[in-house]
Amino acid sequence: MGEVISFSKQRKARDRKGAKVKAAENHSRFGRSRAEREAEEKAAARTAQDLDGKKID
Repeated sequence: MGEVISFSKQRKARDRKGAKVKAAENHSRFGRSRAEREAEEKAAARTAQDLDGKKID
């Protein structure tokens, strides 16, 4: 026979693991200085503008 498990404990462990992953994503997204955020936004805008300029109609 298999091991007896508690579904509620497994669910809670799964939820905690998901929360840690989300926390890491949020830390990388929001845990930056204003200068870093603005530099990334400028780079994204520059890339988008560059791609739009090379678009063939």
